[in-house]
Amino acid sequence: MSSMAPENPRVEAASRWERLRRRFDDLETLRQRLDYQTWLLAAAGLVASLLLGLGDLATQGPIEQRQAEDMLATLAQVLPPDLYDNDLLRDVKTVADAGLGETRVSMARKNGEVTAVAFKLSATGGYSGPIALVMGLKADGTVLGVRVVAHAETPGLGDKIETAKSDWILSFSGRSLDNTSEEHWRVKKDGGDFDQFAGATITPRAVVGGVFKGLQFFRRHRAELVSPATGGQ
Repeated sequence: MSSMAPENPRVEAASRWERLRRRFDDLETLRQRLDYQTWLLAAAGLVASLLLGLGDLATQGPIEQRQAEDMLATLAQVLPPDLYDNDLLRDVKTVADAGLGETRVSMARKNGEVTAVAFKLSATGGYSGPIALVMGLKADGTVLGVRVVAHAETPGLGDKIETAKSDWILSFSGRSLDNTSEEHWRVKKDGGDFDQFAGATITPRAVVGGVFKGLQFFRRHRAELVSPATGGQ
């Protein structure tokens, strides 16, 4: 009776090592192939895109909530709370205007009637670029308040347009196109009613021009914004 002789352990080990080495050789060859690198790069891009998408979905809600809170805080600076009982974030009209472009106007209503509006606009001509403003106006076109919400003006000079630095921006409250003629919507250096800052005329000049532009926008669209026939919430 015959039986198979057990394989030499050394031969078996050498055989296994050779098979393993060949696999690494194949992998190294695969790595050098252009199509392998292309697919690897595509896979990495896909994973990165998925991670970014998941991150965006996870943060979208909190970001929108924070933006809504910021918007309400901004509107509260130019719209007194006793002028409205509606949701300012939901009661918005979009107005197409040749001067300001497409402008979103927050409607302040009390018992269903429009009492005031607020909107953002960009004042051009600043020393360091456009100056973002938000304006609140009564239904008759009187300024309730103006605030600068973004700018890049020079610290210590142009930033006096912020309420945190001076009360200059409050000088617009109570003004309108009815009680201030067009030639007075300038800084005093240009013959108008509004102070300029010592050493900085360009910035206040831009803001005065922006507020005047906002008042003209409201006058052009007052009927469609204030008329009860325009509906609302």
